[in-house]
Order: sequence, then structure tokens, then C-alpha cells
Amino acid sequence: MTSSKSFAPTRRATAALLGGLALTPLFGRISRGERYLDVHGGGNFTPVNIVIIPFAGDSGAAMSGIIFNNFKRSVFINPVDAGAAGAAANPDAAPNMAAFKALNAQYVVAGRAGRGPDGRMKTEFRLWDVGTGTQAAGQQSVTDPNTSRRVAHIISDSIFTKVTGEGGFFDTRIAFVDESGPRENRRKRLAIMDQDGANVRYLTRGEDLVVTPRFSPNSQELAYMSFGAEDPRVFLFNIDTGQREVVGNFPGMTFSPRFSPDGQRVVMSLENNGVANLYSMDLRSRTTTRLTDSSAIDTSPCYSPDGTRICFESDRGGTQQIYVMGSGGGGATRISFGDGRYSTPVWSPKGDYIAFTRQANGKFGIGVIKPDGSGERILVEGFHNEGPTWAPNGLYVMFFRNASGGPKLFMIDIFGRGESPVATPNFASDPSWSSLLG
Repeated sequence: MTSSKSFAPTRRATAALLGGLALTPLFGRISRGERYLDVHGGGNFTPVNIVIIPFAGDSGAAMSGIIFNNFKRSVFINPVDAGAAGAAANPDAAPNMAAFKALNAQYVVAGRAGRGPDGRMKTEFRLWDVGTGTQAAGQQSVTDPNTSRRVAHIISDSIFTKVTGEGGFFDTRIAFVDESGPRENRRKRLAIMDQDGANVRYLTRGEDLVVTPRFSPNSQELAYMSFGAEDPRVFLFNIDTGQREVVGNFPGMTFSPRFSPDGQRVVMSLENNGVANLYSMDLRSRTTTRLTDSSAIDTSPCYSPDGTRICFESDRGGTQQIYVMGSGGGGATRISFGDGRYSTPVWSPKGDYIAFTRQANGKFGIGVIKPDGSGERILVEGFHNEGPTWAPNGLYVMFFRNASGGPKLFMIDIFGRGESPVATPNFASDPSWSSLLG
């Protein structure tokens, strides 16, 4: 039994630190909009230029720096150096729009962050529309100083939504397998961190090998595989309490677990005598339902966002391919027909695409395909890319790549326009992206 209490503040504790944080409107209100950017245009978009003026206050520079770096990796928003125009700006007054027009900026963000007399941190920001010269939105919060990074991510999400009309992804976590030590004796620990690589916390100590962590819909639990003294087993890990429990006691190996969208079930693959079939388990009653019955290897199941369908990989046709069937089992339809072998399918939170790994011509590609098999495109291809996971807004995919001695994490947008490394302290594999923490 392992505990995370010494490594990570729980979600309840974080909520207490935030003081029930809900950024309050400040002379404006964040709303969805697509004035400058249409992210549905097949990748034919021009990123929105936004100037992030360094925030005033004793915590301001760090806060605005986090927001700048968030947007720098976002592909859809291009943060522009404020230069001399930013140095002269007053966060309480309208910016000099002419100066920012000269920088070809469409939006300007200004604000402040610092401790008040009571020791709590007060943060406020304003988003200005350079074209109209008016304030597009503004919000403020009063929180525990220890939550400053989360506040910066929440502000980033608010601005991202205002500019793109899409949900944010900055206030999220990544679960992954931290890998350290020599290749022939690698130590693998279950870990979580913020989406930008900050606040790494270890949830297991590394006595047993762990792989394929997967967040529950509320991001409070992880399902993962553990290789100990016995056969590999699927475990549930509660991030709040640090407690873990085995999912069932099945003969043979259990692997590739994923939660249903309502968090009430886990779908997984059970292997017996060289054959692997898919099963779902009701987490309340612990009853299991067999979903496939073939002599092939069926694995890597993933529910659609509405819970009505499951995608999975199978070699029932002779090679690894992607299939889709109803969530209750029954007939399955093959949707992948390109060159090579397809594996690790994962349904987008929007339901519009399924991400996958494709191995062809000696290369490993990360791609997306529509659930009906149309619209396939490879986002990145090279040496051993694997294990895609979706951002909660369905605009980005994270994966790991084996190179230079071990695996590392990367993220890329669904149009393949921009790839960014995701910082981790050691080698890292098997990422899983949480929902927005909220």
C-alpha cells in the first residue's frame, strides 16, 4: 500500500487553498468568441497575436511569465514581447493602442499580482481589444499565495476561451510513468504534474513497475497496470487518499484499463492462453461483462465521450488495426485501412477524432482519424512515437518518443502545426491528460 499524502496536496486541499476560487468579473465578462480565429478551418489559420504586459506587483512578473509561456506552446495564440510599450503601461488604464497596433497585436493583457495586508494574494487582469480600443474582459481573485501557478493557468484558460471560442487546457494535470536508472534496470514510478511540467509529484516508490496510468473523468483516481511478484494487475489509485485497490482477481493478465465517461466502469483487456478479449467492470458492484469473444488479441479499448461506443485495436484481420463497436459489445467495424499497423486508439473528448499510433515503413507516427474511418492524417512521424492522450479541449495530443537513451513527452496540435517538448525531471512515458481541474 502506498500513500501520496507526503507528495501531493489533494484536490480537496487545493480547493481549500484557492478559497473556492472563481475569478470574478472586473469591468467585463469572459465569454466564448471567434472573432479572430477559427480553429475548425482545417489548420488554415493565423495565430492571434497577444501582448502580455509584465504584471505589476511583487508576484506579477512570475504570474505573467507563466501566462506568456502557456501561450507560447499553444500554437493558436502567439505571445508578442511588449517591449517599451509594455514598460510604460499602467495596469489600471487603457493601454496606448497605437503602440500595440505597431506590434501587430490584436489583444493586450495587463494586470497585477501581489500579497495584500492579510497575506493573501490578489490577482487581477484585463484583456484589451486593440482593434476596438475597448476592454474585452477582466477578472480578479483573492487566493492563498501557494496557488499562484494555478491562478495563472486559470487566467490563461479564460483568455484562450475568449480569443478562440474553445475550452482551455492549461489548468490540467498529466499523469505519467517516471523512468530513471539504467536501461536494463529502469525504475518506473507513477507520477503527476501540471501540464507545463511544474509541480512533479510521485505517487509510487518504484518497488513495482507501473505502466499505462489513466485518469478518471473527475481526475481524482488513476487506473494503471502494475508488475509485481504476481501476474500484472490493474489497480485503482485514489489521488486524494493515496490508497490503491486491485480491479478484480482474474486468471492471466489484465491490461489497458480505461474509465467510462461517467467514471462508473472500467474497460480493459484480459489475456488467457494467448487470447485477449475486452471486458467492462462495474466499479460499484464489481460485476464484469464480456464485450468481445474472438481468438484474436483485442486490446487498448477506449470509450467515446458519450459512452455509447468503444474503439480498440485488434489483430483479428491479420494485423493490428482499429475497430469501433457499441459499448455493450457485439459487431465491430474496422476503420483503419492505411499502410502499416495501428494501435493505442484514444477517443477525443469532443468525439470528432480518434488518435492512434501507426507503425509503417520503419517509422512510428501519431495520427488522428474520424470514427467513421475518414479524414486520417499523421501529425508527426519518426522514431518510436507512441501512446497518444488528448487535452480536454480536443485540440492537442500528448505522446512519448523513445530517443537519446529513453522516452520523453511531447505535445502537438491536431493540425500538426507545432510540436513542443514537455519538461520532466527524468525519462517519461505513458502520459494521460486530465480534465480541467475546475
